[in-house]
Amino acid sequence: MQRRKFIQGSAILGLSIASGTFLANQSGMFQQKSARKIYRILDTDRIEVGTLPVLRAFAGDHLDHVSPYVLFDEFGPVSLQSGTDPLRVDAHPHAGVTPTTYFLEGTGHHRDSLNYDIQIGKGDFMLFSSGRGAIHMEESGQKLYDSGGLYHGFQIWLNTPAKYKFVEPSTGVYRLDDMARVKNEAYDIQVVLGEVFGAKSKIETLSPAFYYHVKMQANARLDIPTDPTHNAFLYLVKGQLEVEGARQLKTNQVVLYQRGDSLINLYAEKPAEFLVLGGQPLNEPVYSYGPFVMNNEAQIQQCIRNYQAGRMGNPDMVNG
Repeated sequence: MQRRKFIQGSAILGLSIASGTFLANQSGMFQQKSARKIYRILDTDRIEVGTLPVLRAFAGDHLDHVSPYVLFDEFGPVSLQSGTDPLRVDAHPHAGVTPTTYFLEGTGHHRDSLNYDIQIGKGDFMLFSSGRGAIHMEESGQKLYDSGGLYHGFQIWLNTPAKYKFVEPSTGVYRLDDMARVKNEAYDIQVVLGEVFGAKSKIETLSPAFYYHVKMQANARLDIPTDPTHNAFLYLVKGQLEVEGARQLKTNQVVLYQRGDSLINLYAEKPAEFLVLGGQPLNEPVYSYGPFVMNNEAQIQQCIRNYQAGRMGNPDMVNG
């Protein structure tokens, strides 16, 4: 039966490590005593999930510095011609984790075992809170099929705190009106989750987390305040960015920050676009098996039995 097959590429995998390069010219950033120090700079791995080309930043590792997040994928950017087959990840289960999806460009189609069948567009944000277990299918959306265009966004998994691992699953789609924004002549911050500079997202999560989509203009400086006890990391989508220690971040690299200080100091000599994420570390054991993220092996085995028995839904129905 199809429900017994886990989707290829869904397992949590590792990644490579890269060191940042030091700027040859004088730094444009004012270093502050309360600035967070860098723990490590990571490169991404290029993989495929289903037929989606993906850049994977981390998957189940570095939890001391990325929790409450556990996996980070950028899908695309891919230019699609009208009428071509959708890029697709067939029906697959999740449990104990909340995959989040955020679109920079294009549209997506989500169908799940909770009877949601949704077209998601540019700027939209989705939380698929899998709880005790549910199945979903993901593919590029109808608008891209009809008209073509760019397909680009992020799927980033939030780990679920232990006390919520087996709650009822749910799906939520949020628009720009649910988020907050901070904009001036130097930078533009879309506050997807959390709060910064007095701007607070309406979207709630099961544990404290933040998710900022930032665009900086040329020759701009930005100091992002964070809770010193929370984790924080940054992913450069486009451009170049100077980070702590006068290091220059390259496109598609990830900066993991140490805890203990508040400010993330940034300088953009040229325009830059990036994500800043983090939150309160869960400090709980993590056992993962593909799309299941739990706290012990017995829970993983229970998830496998529930999936094989059809308790998470019927993948054939979800695939359509």
